[in-house]
Amino acid sequence: MQRPTLTLLAAALMLATGLACATDTPTTIPAAAVHTAEQLRDKAMHDDTAYQVVASLTTEIGPRIAGGVNDPRARAWAIAKFKALGFDKVYTEPVTYPLWVRRSEHGAIVAPFPQSLSLTALGYSPGTPKGGLTAQVVQFPSLEALKAADPSSVKGKIVYIGYRMHRTKDGHDYGIGAGIREEGPLVAYAKGAAGFLLRSAGTDPNSRTPHAGVTDFTDFKHPDKAVPAAALSNPDADQLERVLAYGKPVTVKLDLDCGLAGTYTGYNVIGDITGRKYPDQVVVIGGHLDSWDPGTGAIDDGAGVAIALGAAKLIHDLPQRPDRTVRVIAFANEEMGLWGGRAYADRHAAEVGKFQLGTESDLGAAPVWRMSASVKPQARGAIEQIAKVLEPIGVAYDPKRPGGGGSDLSQMHLKGMAALSLAQDATYYFDWHHTANDTLDKIDPQQLAQNVAVYAVFTYMAAQADGNFGSAPNAFAGDGADD
Repeated sequence: MQRPTLTLLAAALMLATGLACATDTPTTIPAAAVHTAEQLRDKAMHDDTAYQVVASLTTEIGPRIAGGVNDPRARAWAIAKFKALGFDKVYTEPVTYPLWVRRSEHGAIVAPFPQSLSLTALGYSPGTPKGGLTAQVVQFPSLEALKAADPSSVKGKIVYIGYRMHRTKDGHDYGIGAGIREEGPLVAYAKGAAGFLLRSAGTDPNSRTPHAGVTDFTDFKHPDKAVPAAALSNPDADQLERVLAYGKPVTVKLDLDCGLAGTYTGYNVIGDITGRKYPDQVVVIGGHLDSWDPGTGAIDDGAGVAIALGAAKLIHDLPQRPDRTVRVIAFANEEMGLWGGRAYADRHAAEVGKFQLGTESDLGAAPVWRMSASVKPQARGAIEQIAKVLEPIGVAYDPKRPGGGGSDLSQMHLKGMAALSLAQDATYYFDWHHTANDTLDKIDPQQLAQNVAVYAVFTYMAAQADGNFGSAPNAFAGDGADD
């Protein structure tokens, strides 16, 4: 008889069926955890830890351009702050990147109506030749128009694109403005231009504060394959356009002392509140520690670091530690190309299955108004439980949108980490973003506290969930997440 063979086959089928059922088991959040999350939410709305953190960072350290003089000071500040707030494990991981330095910048219309221009050099821009660069300006209405232009109309000239951003709650115009800033200089170089100017990627119509930001000049082995590039403040862009409208040749002089200066090793600063039951499984939140240099980096992204630390501190102070580890990361050098996020994702890609859920705050400190998620189908119910706790403080759940994880943690999401997107109201964020006006006074303490409440709720509920949210290698490839 072949009974043993049939028995083994039946057993194998039963095992496979059981594994499938286990895989399909819905992820849920226990009622006790929901109740605690509601208490965390209410407490967070009256907690000022995050505001004290961002006030400390912007006052004691100030601007934090990656690799600049304040970079090591900011790192030491972060390590000390993590320890003071009770993280039981605080450590750093190296991040090496090209060092770009800004020393001075000047611009002026030379003819037909001489006058100065308020501008700032863009990240990875080379400097101008000694004595500056003087050339005629050629204007294009869009990046697409520049791409379609005959190179002979561009060669030897300074290209200018004047796209104007408008205020919107979701900040969607920034995708266009940042695209021009990043790609425009590359296109201008390829067509033989001498330089590149754009209207700042910002929404402040009346302030002569240009907006910094990075370009796509990332061929670091050939830094000469680039042209000097700068952003004009909105009023100065208006003035240049009025001059151009006269129909006469317009000449501009750029004098930018900036450029690459070797490489630099910075560090991601990481703090863990170690989980009680599953210490190797982590819920990860954070912000980036670096900022652009004109302001003090309050909304971009001191607020993000502070929100994550404030949320983690509230969880730390509960009578019992969470089941899973809560990890906060203060990322290095996000502004010049997600260097900290990419380094972290590369280093931890093999562990992506241990990442329960994550997202980063990097859109200021105005209230969170929308949540979306990229999770396995069996975890949608748990996301709805989180959404229900957040609804009373103004957060709407959009089940049709994916979650991207925020700026730096988008890189872990690309590796397969389940992720949220927690959209803040960006109506005024791009008035101050990357400018000298990015200072502490732009943060409303009560609005910041609402952010902390959101992060504390989702972090705690994810840490206490029965089941996971679907993190696995390449689990969310092609989900269309866009932060």
